[in-house]
Amino acid sequence: MKIGYIGLGKMGMGMVKLLLDKGHEVVATDLSEEARKEAETAGAETATNLEELTGKLPGEKFIWIMVPHQIVDKVLGELSEHLNPGDVVMDGGNSNFKETLRRAAELKEKDLVFMDVGVSGGPGGARNGACMMIGGARDKFDKYEPLFKDLSVGDGYAYMGAAGAGHYVKMVHNGIEYGMMQAIGEGFEILKNGHFDLDLAEVTRIYNNGSVIESRLIGWLQNAYKQEGEDLSAISGEVSHSGEGLWTVEEARERYIQTPVIEASLQFRIDSQGKPSYAGQVVSALRNQFGGHSVKKS
Repeated sequence: MKIGYIGLGKMGMGMVKLLLDKGHEVVATDLSEEARKEAETAGAETATNLEELTGKLPGEKFIWIMVPHQIVDKVLGELSEHLNPGDVVMDGGNSNFKETLRRAAELKEKDLVFMDVGVSGGPGGARNGACMMIGGARDKFDKYEPLFKDLSVGDGYAYMGAAGAGHYVKMVHNGIEYGMMQAIGEGFEILKNGHFDLDLAEVTRIYNNGSVIESRLIGWLQNAYKQEGEDLSAISGEVSHSGEGLWTVEEARERYIQTPVIEASLQFRIDSQGKPSYAGQVVSALRNQFGGHSVKKS
């Protein structure tokens, strides 16, 4: 297929390269000239603005946007001026599902199709195959399914439902992720300061070899220990949050659903500002391992 791609950050660049590897044609754009040149070197066609990008796409256009949720409306406002009825826009970023519902309705009034996809796997998944949770028109999902298959790990994509469903499932995924990472951080703070002088790297190895808590997260902590040492001395114990955990908690409250674990893990991140801890260093190290987030001490 030939698709448009907007946003060549750490996720977008990897996905564009994977699309090219799979034989698709890509017209990509980004505000960064350096990023555009890197995409060109990988084999993509590039454009310096959205009008130029859409002009290079024939027939029904499929355009994937991978930009911060704060600027999605700005991109859509300009992009929609250069699209034709029936064209499809896919939001691959971590947008609030309520915003996705609004955007889908607004674009429908312009006879445009808005879809959403929650992408899990971080930059490594973007480059080598991610897990994808897709929302929007079913007929468009069916039409572009080969594209989603090529961007995913084996059997790692699925249709979630109407517009907004993809971002909704990914939002809750991230809330669950908060709780799992928090439990690991707390557990390893106990191990580090507990009764025995333990080799924490060896603990991660054995936890990740047949135990009930064997997981990619434990494996990433093992990698962090190898790279940073068990004291994680270069890693900040102040943990940032990017919104999805908060949105999950807000949705749970609106539904009168109790989420004490997710709420506590979110509050820990908020309270960690100015109050770093070893559990915070572990959570930060995990965020760096799978998401490429900057977590070094300032």
